[in-house]
Amino acid sequence: MRKTIFLIFLILLTVTLTVQNVYATPSKNFYAKNGDKFDDWGIARTRAYGLDGFFQVTEKAFKPIIVFESLGENVNLAYQLGKKFAEKYPNPVERAEKIFVFVRNNVQYVSDVDQFNLQEFAQNADEVAETIVKQGFAKGDCEDMAILLAVMFKGAGLRSAIVLAPGHAATLVYLPEYRKANVFFSLKGETGWIWAEATGKRNPLGWAPEEFIDKKLYAYEVTYEPIATVKPPKGSEPVMVKGGEENIPLNISPFFLILMLMWFFSMFRRKR
Repeated sequence: MRKTIFLIFLILLTVTLTVQNVYATPSKNFYAKNGDKFDDWGIARTRAYGLDGFFQVTEKAFKPIIVFESLGENVNLAYQLGKKFAEKYPNPVERAEKIFVFVRNNVQYVSDVDQFNLQEFAQNADEVAETIVKQGFAKGDCEDMAILLAVMFKGAGLRSAIVLAPGHAATLVYLPEYRKANVFFSLKGETGWIWAEATGKRNPLGWAPEEFIDKKLYAYEVTYEPIATVKPPKGSEPVMVKGGEENIPLNISPFFLILMLMWFFSMFRRKR
């Protein structure tokens, strides 16, 4: 009964947001230029590196700019879902667990190659949330789940961060009172951050893979930062993004190589 009521809420919320839409934060106007696909905000969805990449990865830092597409003036479905969880679960621990289970159970892990026929393609939080509402589940890889979790946690009044490890992305949520975590992380000297790894259907909140414990990682706390839409530049071509139907020739993304380089930089360290 509770699940039915929640599904009805999702449908009604989607309709409401569609009617009230100023900028639908699932990007509607993708365009291609120089071998990459860009969204309404001029962010390259097909690579993480560079100042216009979806994670703005450089040798010294990164900023998950794609999450800003679902915050502030761009707030839409994913953030609103987080708010709904906050209304339903006043206890922050239970709230965080429910959000984690929602994403873990409703997003099927599928690689970008299998879903989009591209080596790399990041979805923003609202695109994944909209798909869940429309068809009952969505497909995505590690960064898609991390982005959705980060935005929903934020909408629920919880602090969140995106964390990068070599070849992997996940979410951190600030929950120092959580007793089930196998490890606590410290971000900018503040301990109490726990790992949210939604890629495995049996993963509990707070479980961090052993290969990322006692390692130097890279993390960025999610805060609202304004981001404006842009017009497609001259010479670009409109494209449709649809899973498994389009094949634009691309070189293998150096995302994982960049992450390996970033292994030697750290913005947080583990605290037991």
